[in-house]
Amino acid sequence: MTEIEFLAWVRGPAFEIAIVIFVGGIIIRLVEILMLGRKKSLAEPKGSEMASGLRTVGTRMLPPDMETFRRSTFTIVAGYVFHLGLFVTIFLFAPHILLFKDLVGFGWPALPTQIVDAFAVVSIIALLAVLLNRLTNPVRRFLSGPQDYLVWFVTIAPLVTGYLAFHRIGGPPIFLLALHILSVELLMVVFPFTRLMHAFTLFMARWYTGAVSGFRGVES
Repeated sequence: MTEIEFLAWVRGPAFEIAIVIFVGGIIIRLVEILMLGRKKSLAEPKGSEMASGLRTVGTRMLPPDMETFRRSTFTIVAGYVFHLGLFVTIFLFAPHILLFKDLVGFGWPALPTQIVDAFAVVSIIALLAVLLNRLTNPVRRFLSGPQDYLVWFVTIAPLVTGYLAFHRIGGPPIFLLALHILSVELLMVVFPFTRLMHAFTLFMARWYTGAVSGFRGVES
């Protein structure tokens, strides 16, 4: 298979397969969660479920209190850094926006390439630091399983391959681009069946926690 054929395959059949697995997997996972249901409480509500749920979603997006921050400074900072970096790199890079426009029919303004490039580098550094911390911290290493390392790999791979492809480092440009697209497709295939799914369930879980607390009249 030539470089051109490899690129054509990853942009064609491989991308279509990844899209089907990604979308289908997410729908199946969400349906599974919603089918769990919730028993109707016979107690009298002591507060608003909706208001408390929305408040919890909002407050959990904010930095934690200073005591929590002091105890988990690295985890919190690294988490904010690479999540923000991923968001900027994925959604505010001009070529990515053009792809989204082809898929959904509309686009949005992009950030300058130099800024996105800097965010990508910072995200890669943060993810490498996260891995190092996981490997050197006895508790984190003990609690880590194969899925944790798989999630780390499929998250950092598109950033690294994208950086290499953009700067044309390490191989022919066409091959690097194909490798980058393939790494994104691997992420899409793995996404619904790992902890990465929290990107979709996070707000549902936070709202539910807040709603239950609101019903009981407890501040979440």
